[in-house]
Amino acid sequence: MDIEKSIEENRLIVRINGRIDIETAPDFDRTVTEIIDRNLLVTLDFANLSYISSAGLRSLLHLRNAVDEYGGDIRIVNVIDEVMEIFNVTGFVDMFEF
Repeated sequence: MDIEKSIEENRLIVRINGRIDIETAPDFDRTVTEIIDRNLLVTLDFANLSYISSAGLRSLLHLRNAVDEYGGDIRIVNVIDEVMEIFNVTGFVDMFEF
């Protein structure tokens, strides 16, 4: 998994390339949460995310809780069909803005 971060205006853009699974979820957590308090608006670009496991879903919940604590928001964009199906089946479509 590769993570690209950029700041556009007051929004943190995080682009994920690869998979968020049991092996890569800790890196995702560290990378995103260490800068979350400085950027209350977060966009996760999942155009190149090929898979997300339950560990990755747990990471997204932790991220959402951290952003909520600071009064920010999270948007998930460019989700491929296979990953969107996981979000649909698990009910994550009701927890995040897509």
